[in-house]
Amino acid sequence: PILANHPVNQKRQAEGQRQATTIWLWGQGRAPQLPPLTKRFGIRGGVISAVDIIHGLGVYAGLERIDVPGITGFLDTNYVGKGEYGVRSLEKNDLVFIHVEAADEAGHMGDVEKKIQALEDFDEKVVGTVLKGMAHRRDYRILLMPDHPTAIALKTHVAEPVPFVLFSAGAPQDNGKLGYNEEDALKTGIVAKQAYRLIEALIEGRPTWTEI
Repeated sequence: PILANHPVNQKRQAEGQRQATTIWLWGQGRAPQLPPLTKRFGIRGGVISAVDIIHGLGVYAGLERIDVPGITGFLDTNYVGKGEYGVRSLEKNDLVFIHVEAADEAGHMGDVEKKIQALEDFDEKVVGTVLKGMAHRRDYRILLMPDHPTAIALKTHVAEPVPFVLFSAGAPQDNGKLGYNEEDALKTGIVAKQAYRLIEALIEGRPTWTEI
């Protein structure tokens, strides 16, 4: 009766639309107690994303929310803008976290062509833009990694290892013909079993992984 008599539902009924019959409570719980990255490492940082939960995590970690026009969380997002705003933010910040959602969405759709497009656009328009914008700096580090795989065949997240790259402009290394993909990542024998510690490697420049 509460929902049925609600003005929104009455309006929808009058317009011939379906009424809301249930309320889905999601994300309830207690806020975790985590030390902000800004205090933990003594840095300033920003976060760029079209996804609210990423913004929330970034702000919770002490990062400044950076709004970029034209970002959508899909294949039509403003990739170049994310890269440009990210580089520009480093004029006052020590760290910027740039999140891109498009490849994950293509995975949920089960569309391999869209996923390839999303990955290629990310490589060219985000990574490429950042590298170009950082070219005048002599010493910087970039950590590149997904947070989880989204399998095309299953259209959902799977609990499999993901590849990561940590690039240091001050001490670049030649990985030969290895590419950035799951198959080549396994060949390196490098495993970050405590993946949450990769942030230490990025900020402090020291390995936090093992070789097998």
